[in-house]
Amino acid sequence: MNQQIPEKVLNDGIKVPIIGFGTAGFKGADGVKAITGAIDAGYRLIDTAFNYENEGAVGKAVQQSSVPREELLICSKLPGRRHAYQEAIVTIEESLYRGGLDYYDLYLIHWPNPQIDRYVEAWQALIEAKKRGYIRSIGVCNFLPEHNERLIWETGVTPSLNQVELHPLFNQEHQRAKDAEQGIVTESWSPLGRGHSMLENEEIGKIAAAHGKTTTQAILRWHIQLGAIPIPKASSLKHQTENLDIFDFELSPEEMNVISAFSSEDGRIWGQAPKSYEEL
Repeated sequence: MNQQIPEKVLNDGIKVPIIGFGTAGFKGADGVKAITGAIDAGYRLIDTAFNYENEGAVGKAVQQSSVPREELLICSKLPGRRHAYQEAIVTIEESLYRGGLDYYDLYLIHWPNPQIDRYVEAWQALIEAKKRGYIRSIGVCNFLPEHNERLIWETGVTPSLNQVELHPLFNQEHQRAKDAEQGIVTESWSPLGRGHSMLENEEIGKIAAAHGKTTTQAILRWHIQLGAIPIPKASSLKHQTENLDIFDFELSPEEMNVISAFSSEDGRIWGQAPKSYEEL
């Protein structure tokens, strides 16, 4: 499969595909192979991060791909421990060097690290990096509405995108509503949830079967209809292509509600803060 994926326009005018490819855990030669395969399968939005330790593998896959660089949107993230202004600038530069890239299409603050409380300073560094041409679009990751409100209030610059944990066990209804209110696109990390529990859910399985689809495809379609951008991971070409085959059917409002109803605070994978700020 190699299809044209529909796009969404961010608040800064940048167009992004409405489904992307997550790369956490994909490293070395095997990682390059998986990421290159995803690009060849049709993915154009590729997500990485400083903390994934695979910006080099993503860059290598970009170089090996037959798809022109300008048709790809590569996203990376600034770790929570690098929020000091000058340190953030250098980290972005080093991320570009590791990936062998001239620019990132998207660059996010990986999490607000509120205990340290320098995320506004980090945001100012991203604003400067965008001015220098290092980044085309700047956003955030794991930011609560109050964090985004503070960024907007203190800098006048609204994040283009907020990547958050979002899946049927934790549907982020309030966060999505606030993001939309602020003009921020919501992106879903871990879109299929913890492990494979939701993939074995009988009710979602029945919904999927009614459309001739897999449970995975039904869940990814749920994300699309919520207005969020899922970034599923898959190492095999079979699953990579399966995850893209979600644009020829539509879930009914009743089916959407069934999937959304599994949500609860207990369904979260990641709490308000990681065990250590080194994690993000």
